[in-house]
Amino acid sequence: MKLRFHKMHGLGNDFIVIDARRQPVDLGGAQVRALCDRREGVGCDQLILIEPGEKAEVRMRIWNPDGKPASACGNAARCVVSLTGAPTIETEGGLLTGVTVDDMVSIELPPPRFAHDQIPIADPVDTRPLPMAWDQLSAPDAVNVGNPHLVFFVDDLDAVPLGDLGPRIETDPAFPDRINVNVAEVNDGKVRLRTWERGAGLTRACGTGACATAVAAIGRKLAISPVEVEMDGGTLEISWAPGQNILMRGPATHVFTGDIDMDALA
Repeated sequence: MKLRFHKMHGLGNDFIVIDARRQPVDLGGAQVRALCDRREGVGCDQLILIEPGEKAEVRMRIWNPDGKPASACGNAARCVVSLTGAPTIETEGGLLTGVTVDDMVSIELPPPRFAHDQIPIADPVDTRPLPMAWDQLSAPDAVNVGNPHLVFFVDDLDAVPLGDLGPRIETDPAFPDRINVNVAEVNDGKVRLRTWERGAGLTRACGTGACATAVAAIGRKLAISPVEVEMDGGTLEISWAPGQNILMRGPATHVFTGDIDMDALA
């Protein structure tokens, strides 16, 4: 079976995007892992399936390279809006709205959640900050912006071995659904960020990670909205006020369209 796909990225956070609005596509975990493989498949940080929406114009389903589903992805949402022009997107993490202006896409996400059972965390505990530590990383903010994040603020971002600490924290038993790990450095109200994504590892950019980090920085009065969040792949602008939705603004890039023989991946 030939499968048409689009290769897209948001600040280097790259995706296989499959438009299944007219022709249903059924993917299993093994097929997702094969498609996401960078040596023997197409390769991506996440695989995105666009389907007809029930509560919105389209529905976005997300899988990580390990074949497990994810509930939200900010960079992917911008790519879906750019590709389809859909003003509303239904996701497992909530209803999103989006608009393209010139070469930038703005996505509005539901308000962040902070309660321990909304992250979720196994035991009742304060989440702002969370009284936990892993080596030099301690007292993060726990924020759910459609998917769960920890945000650590540090003095020297480059001194943190996130490639080693990220998988340890992601799979800590305290987080029954695993968790995304963000390490941020704030200077003059501007945020520099690196993210370990659950099921994907280190990525060049993470849209929901940028949102969670901006929310945490504003909450700690380290930054004022709108916040510029700089990642290895580029910069996103995040706006938020307590009790309000989150607004994320940044680019979405279409790289190429192709067809892949699914039988060859079996």
